[in-house]
Amino acid sequence: MLSMKNGVRKFVFVLAFLMLGTAALTVEPNDPNADLPTVRAYLIPCKGLIDDGLYQSIRRRTAKALDEGAEYLVYEIGTYGGLLKSADDISKYFILDVGKKARTVAYITTEAISAGAMMSVSCQDIIMVENTTIGDCAPITLPGKELKGVEREKAESFTRAAFDRASEANGYPRALLRAMVTMQIEVYRVKNIKEGKYEFFESARLPKDANDYGLENKELIVKGDEILTLTASKAREYGIATAQVKDLTEAIEFLAERDGVSFFGEPVVLPTSWSEKMVRWLNHPAVMSILIMLALLGVYVEFNTPGVGLPGLVAVICFATIIGSKYLVDLANWVEVALFVAGLALLLVEIFVLPGFGIAGILGIICILASLFGMLVKNPPDKLPWPETTVDWELFTDGVLALSLGFIGFALLAWALTKYLPKLEFLSGLILVPTVAGGGGEMRVSMTRPPESKTIGVKVGEVGEVVSTLRPAGRVRFADCIVDCVTEGEFLDEGKKVEIIEIHGNRVVVKGVENQL
Repeated sequence: MLSMKNGVRKFVFVLAFLMLGTAALTVEPNDPNADLPTVRAYLIPCKGLIDDGLYQSIRRRTAKALDEGAEYLVYEIGTYGGLLKSADDISKYFILDVGKKARTVAYITTEAISAGAMMSVSCQDIIMVENTTIGDCAPITLPGKELKGVEREKAESFTRAAFDRASEANGYPRALLRAMVTMQIEVYRVKNIKEGKYEFFESARLPKDANDYGLENKELIVKGDEILTLTASKAREYGIATAQVKDLTEAIEFLAERDGVSFFGEPVVLPTSWSEKMVRWLNHPAVMSILIMLALLGVYVEFNTPGVGLPGLVAVICFATIIGSKYLVDLANWVEVALFVAGLALLLVEIFVLPGFGIAGILGIICILASLFGMLVKNPPDKLPWPETTVDWELFTDGVLALSLGFIGFALLAWALTKYLPKLEFLSGLILVPTVAGGGGEMRVSMTRPPESKTIGVKVGEVGEVVSTLRPAGRVRFADCIVDCVTEGEFLDEGKKVEIIEIHGNRVVVKGVENQL
């Protein structure tokens, strides 16, 4: 019995040994990333013109990524620049807000020029694809207008301060960043003998101690008549770019190795939505000038055509598009929107209720123009929309140019319509010609249907019959012609008799009379 128990024990021991050996053989080699912290990366494309629309889009997508637990935010940059104010807003957002919550990386895939360079240096890392470029952030203005003297220095001073802020926050060479802004800055590379590394100095700030710095072998990097623009290899050599890579995969691998982390799958891409692209397109100065031109033209044609038709609808759509797009990029506050709505309401009262064109119409136009000009400068509701900084003035000037081009285009098209449209028989009904007194005192007015007889126009005191209910505008038959008319506020049903009491330009004002036998 004892020997049987010993045999069972030996069998169990051998079986356990074999199982442990088999398990040992099946264990895989240690995964080098097994003990590394796993992090999430999000890729946010930032391409094309830098404007307020892009700024709002970046804020939305960044907030979404942070809410989903992003530790690395990779901003894919490919731009020739844009609005300085928008770039500064993005820069402050990266440095003062996002950089405290996640690691920000500028991933330059083509170029980061002008405002794009400001965006890039505001990130904690800059990774550039081979043969890409960064730099050239000298302020420019509209074609035909050159910044000189104090005006240029004011613009450059603001921009240099933004680059200085990025240099302090992210450790990029200050002298090189400033040379991207101002042409007169010479930059030398000098070796720090004690620390064994190279540093960059503006010519006016070169160190004096030859024991600490190798001044005899200083290297001129930027001449006084140049604006600094660097290729990826030079940016890497000078300490602006953290790495030079071939693609996004290599960029992620570099970050993982340098920071000792393991990324959870591929970066999540957060593209710009179609609505954001549309809003940015609508706020482009060229598109805005066209919208303004069409809106004003629609109002003009509506005032010069009988009844209510397509031109008025086009004007309302254009104005609504202008206001909506400005509101979505924070250029329009509730006061300016309310002012615009009030102006539009006054115009509608003038069109549908009041005869002629008087105080309501003038006040409506003033309110609309005031709201449009107010939207050229970003301001809180309790503050007048008046530019204060150089950047504000630049934005205001660009906006005024867009408005001016819209007004000029409207004036030219309105003149052409007035002169040539009545001569085109198939389009003559779209615009009214001025009323002219006939030989018997009658006035030529807009007629929905021309008379069949040789009698032309109508005159004060003439009686007709309502053929389309006056609410208060509608149509009235006088003899064998039908005329668009308006009452002084009363509503008259079809079949009622009316009498012409006034003729104001192209508007015929009537009042109800008792049916005559």
